[in-house]
Amino acid sequence: MATERLVVIGGDAAGMSAASQARRLKGPDELEIVAFERGHFSSYSACGIPYWVGGDVPERDDLIARTPAEHRERGIGLRTRTEATEIDVAGQRVRSRDLESGTDAWTGFDKLVIATGARPVRPALPGMDAPGVHGVQTLDDGQELLDTLARTSGRRAVIVGAGYIGVEMAEAFIKRGYEVTVLNRGEQPMATLDPDMGRLVHRAMDDMGITTVRGAAVTKILTGGDGRVSAVATESGSYPADVVVLGIGVEPETTLAGAAGLPLGVHGGLLTDLAMRVRGHGNIWAGGDCVEVLDLVSGRERHIALGTHANKHGQIIGSNVGGGYATFPGVVGTAVSKVCDLEIARTGLREKDARAVGLQYVTTTIESTNSAGYYPGATMMTVKMLAERRSGRLLGVQIVGGEGAAKRVDIAAVALTAGMTVEQMTALDLGYAPPFSPVWDPILVAARKAVTAVRGAG
Repeated sequence: MATERLVVIGGDAAGMSAASQARRLKGPDELEIVAFERGHFSSYSACGIPYWVGGDVPERDDLIARTPAEHRERGIGLRTRTEATEIDVAGQRVRSRDLESGTDAWTGFDKLVIATGARPVRPALPGMDAPGVHGVQTLDDGQELLDTLARTSGRRAVIVGAGYIGVEMAEAFIKRGYEVTVLNRGEQPMATLDPDMGRLVHRAMDDMGITTVRGAAVTKILTGGDGRVSAVATESGSYPADVVVLGIGVEPETTLAGAAGLPLGVHGGLLTDLAMRVRGHGNIWAGGDCVEVLDLVSGRERHIALGTHANKHGQIIGSNVGGGYATFPGVVGTAVSKVCDLEIARTGLREKDARAVGLQYVTTTIESTNSAGYYPGATMMTVKMLAERRSGRLLGVQIVGGEGAAKRVDIAAVALTAGMTVEQMTALDLGYAPPFSPVWDPILVAARKAVTAVRGAG
């Protein structure tokens, strides 16, 4: 039997999980594996970069799960500092460029995995490419940012955008002793929450000494005589900056895939079937931040850039490439974050998401504590719950609060995946002891109130 060749584009979570799983199932005599990674690193936690920048994670290498050398020892031909520049679907080959020597080469494939990830949104505004302006998506990006901080004596940081990356980087700079300004185009930070819950995050950021500017549409990056960033200009004023971090969000990196004619969705991500195979192409798979996935609650495709999904995609792809069988059914949109001591969580639909797909709903909001109120150290949390009118089906949950708030969202994520109603949730047998929860867990309190709202709505 002739040896097949698998080519993987992308050396992080999805790509190397796929390569590693395929290697477990097929040896080098059956499957040759070649992987291209344009950066210096492989299999690292991009989600951990803000905590490395902030000093919670002491060393860069603490974020690396498996080095390029370790992958090579396991029979995977990982080529770092090598960028894939073209996919020839009909010819079953990939063109790549060695970024050190500048030489190009074609590599044929029998099977192809596209795991090109996502790229930070970088608006086409004057000065956006000036030294001192950083996106933070890869480990190389994080290293470049830290190198800039080491060379810069000023202590003023401006964060453009107040999503997950924005608030996490704001915390990182507060911990480094910087004066931090967050410029947010919306009215409240964390647009993944409803505005009433985002208001709680805004209030907490203010209390932490973070200046959050609402309705701040950036118009350009101002530079000094040395060409470096000096300020960020908005429609209403400018804000001095020694370093700027873009936290506007990310978009699928599908430039190669689009140029090759592969199918893209409304969010710009690759479209796959349940086995993570690119639609219409029997020997091409895709996973991670470059794909769109099915939202199990709304029934629509969406783009979610999370390492949890990327690793699952890689395992599924590797199993299918290696001759096994696995599927990825979809997501419910669960995400957690924090800014200093405030924990932030969401799963399922926001109010505007429910309206967009034509769902009628009720909402309830409750305040509770993470432990029994009499137990020392009890902290407050706010839980917001959305349920479908009439049926009572759970549609979404958002939580903002102190220690122990964020991971409670996992209860709601399981309920959403199971298609439970809020009335069914009230009977969940959750763990209780005074150090961990009140007698009625906050999730159950919110569910009970949601049941009343559903009944009241007829």
